[in-house]
Amino acid sequence: MRISVLLCAAIATASAAGAAQSADLTPAPYRAPRNAQGEPDLQGVWNNTALTFLQRPPIFKALAATDKEEAMMIAGFKQFAGDIISSAPIDPKLGPPPVVKEAPQSDFLEMDLHLGRVGGERRSSWIVDPVNGRLPFTDAGKKADKAAEDDSFEGPETRPTSERCLTAVGSPEGPPMMNTGFNGNYQIVQAPGFVAIHIEMNHDVRIIRMLDRAHLPDAIHPWLGDSVGWWEGDTLVVETTNLSPKAPVSSLGGGFVFSSHAKLTERFTRTAQDRILYEFAVDDPVNFTQVWRAQLPMRAAKGPIYEYACHEGNYSLPNALSGARAEERMKSPVAPPPAP
Repeated sequence: MRISVLLCAAIATASAAGAAQSADLTPAPYRAPRNAQGEPDLQGVWNNTALTFLQRPPIFKALAATDKEEAMMIAGFKQFAGDIISSAPIDPKLGPPPVVKEAPQSDFLEMDLHLGRVGGERRSSWIVDPVNGRLPFTDAGKKADKAAEDDSFEGPETRPTSERCLTAVGSPEGPPMMNTGFNGNYQIVQAPGFVAIHIEMNHDVRIIRMLDRAHLPDAIHPWLGDSVGWWEGDTLVVETTNLSPKAPVSSLGGGFVFSSHAKLTERFTRTAQDRILYEFAVDDPVNFTQVWRAQLPMRAAKGPIYEYACHEGNYSLPNALSGARAEERMKSPVAPPPAP
């Protein structure tokens, strides 16, 4: 009997020690480092390029993509992009990129040729709600989106904002800050009362006010909206209103337009030393049937960020407009005047 009691006690002690050892081996939740103000430190250079689209392409069955689906996506994108894409960082010591002979565009893409991962899961779309990964347009939202695509050559005001260097190609500056095929770098700087995000393309800087949460008057609609922020634990929450209906959001997999009543809520959470989880929710009852949500990972990148030189009113704009006038004269039933 005494041996049995001692054996049971030994087993219980060993089990308790084993449980304690297992508990010790469980990794603690990541806690972001603190800056001089004692706030979670989000500072640094970050990159958000990935092959994931805002909306879910039809080849995917669910939010979490399979190995086969990712391989299909990569192969399809490579076939589309041709020679203009590079999956490796550009070495400034090398010569210029190869001459593009046949490609759908003349850009040289530099991006991560894999689906973005959130929580270790390959994402088939950034949109997580609705569950189908598609934008929940109202009829008014569909109409506004189509109108934004139907740009004309009537004058400079009707040309796309990205063509006029007012906003960037693919809307990386946001908000929301979307992934593009190149120049997808951001530098976050924190100061007492402010958070600044320097966006490589179009060299814009978002200024987020942390002390005054009152927004601008309704009549004022800056290109990047009006952003105020606060901390919820380790998460930076940013609320943006006064978004401009004249600045459509273009992205991989489809774009959209804000109404003047839209509100965007972004959340920045540092989940690892080299990772930030970027989340956003769009509340726009005019253009969408529900509040929709998305998640997008940001990876630490080596700086610095170089200047992206895009200038308003560049010489290509008058050339495009004069070319349109020449086409109109050619189509006119009245013969154009003879050349001097």
